[in-house]
Amino acid sequence: MRSPSAVRGRAVLLALALAGAVTACRSGPASDPGRGWSQRGHASWYGKPFHGRQTASGEIYDMHELTAAHKKLPFHSVVEVRNLDNGRTVRVRITDRGPFVKGRIIDLSYAAAREIDMIGSGIAPVEIRLVSRTPRHPAADLLFTVQIGAFRDRRYAEELAGRVADGLSARVETEGGWHRVRVGEFQREEAARRVRDQLHRAGHRAIVVRYGRER
Repeated sequence: MRSPSAVRGRAVLLALALAGAVTACRSGPASDPGRGWSQRGHASWYGKPFHGRQTASGEIYDMHELTAAHKKLPFHSVVEVRNLDNGRTVRVRITDRGPFVKGRIIDLSYAAAREIDMIGSGIAPVEIRLVSRTPRHPAADLLFTVQIGAFRDRRYAEELAGRVADGLSARVETEGGWHRVRVGEFQREEAARRVRDQLHRAGHRAIVVRYGRER
């Protein structure tokens, strides 16, 4: 026969284990989930007020591309979104962070929301399923960037990067003794050209380059 203290000890351990399991279930997706991971909740969408602005991933938001914002999924992951009201689906790439409203799990671009017929309602119950994870190096999934300078002295590169305005953010990439000042990462050359033109208007000598080597 077990002693009362032993029984109480086992009860405490069981309670802690159950609490841990409940916490894990409520913690949301992992930062690097496996393929097939899914989540249910409500989707919303965002459009014109954010069109042309820089996203959390560094890309420029284009409301006409199939992209989305998620709180935790790695950037450039591809997820399938199914509207539970009508069964329509769309695949989107995660480029931004959000939504930060309780109960909402994904913020779709205008184009993606239109694909699953939720423009009018604004919000819809959805299930999202991870189709592919981000590559280990995001550049493997991106083809173009916009370069506004290259220097041997990093101080000059950082100074130039700090002068970029108009809602854009520049970074300094160092390779082969050169410090290159670049803005954004894009899959489509057309999107990179739009940012290049914006930088031209701001007085920068900007060029579109294929990521990793000049075009």
